[in-house]
Amino acid sequence: MEFRTDMALERRDIYKKANDIEDEIPGIETEENEDGENIRITKVKITNEQGEKALGKPIGDYVTIDTKNLKYASEDDIERVAINLSLRLQEIMNKHITKEDDILVVGLGNMASTPDSLGPKVIQDIDITRHLIKYAPQYLENGVRPVSAISPGVLGTTGIETQEILQGIIQNVKPKIVVVIDSLASKSIERISSSIQISDTGIVPGGGVDNARKELSKKTLGIPVIAIGVPMVVEAATIAVESIDLYISHMQQKAKSNEHLNCLKDEDKYTIIKEALAEEKYNLIVTPKEIDDLIENMSSIVARGINKSL
Repeated sequence: MEFRTDMALERRDIYKKANDIEDEIPGIETEENEDGENIRITKVKITNEQGEKALGKPIGDYVTIDTKNLKYASEDDIERVAINLSLRLQEIMNKHITKEDDILVVGLGNMASTPDSLGPKVIQDIDITRHLIKYAPQYLENGVRPVSAISPGVLGTTGIETQEILQGIIQNVKPKIVVVIDSLASKSIERISSSIQISDTGIVPGGGVDNARKELSKKTLGIPVIAIGVPMVVEAATIAVESIDLYISHMQQKAKSNEHLNCLKDEDKYTIIKEALAEEKYNLIVTPKEIDDLIENMSSIVARGINKSL
């Protein structure tokens, strides 16, 4: 079953369900923790080629921070999520660089498209220090690392692949690591602007919406690439599947032995619905009506988390 998702945790759950696996998938290690009632942290580690093949993701670490009711989040809630993000980001960065190494922060996406504007919005709030260290060091505390940032735009407006832009910047600026922020696709409505995925395996921009650009990774850029992604869109087929599941669950509560509903529950609804919608060109990529507020909250969380970690 091929749900459209960039989330390693969702791919793990899909694979386990499709193959009727109760224990962990060979080549995959998982650890779960909670911070209060509204924050859950799940670490998925792909350790070998078997796990890589099962999830369709490169070997490496994937950390998912799930939050609840973010569109009604208070300032305290936003700060708590930002602190969690900074701690997980530090853990991953410390595996690859020292505390003094230069960092390049990259905001992928299109500011003119709200669901795709997360990266550029985050860049606006990043604490930039590289130029200050060189020209005004007297205004900085000791131990501040050089941080530079860029929002390179999208191929449709620049005519240049993001990979090509970053290769030129890395050659001249010489950072030791790249931190990339981008919007993702999810298979769950619940995760829209309520989950954050951090990974040390890089990213393929646009991969979740069938518009894949050139890969950004250590293999292509020559230095480690940490990706911070937030789901902002789902497929129309996914919404239809979740709606049917909710309907079935509701009906089963009233008629627990309804054989027709039990059979429908086990069918590959996603594939059936996706094919039906695709024939009519109705399988849209969908985002919620509150996306403006959600983007503002999440861009604040991601920017704060990055600034705290640096």
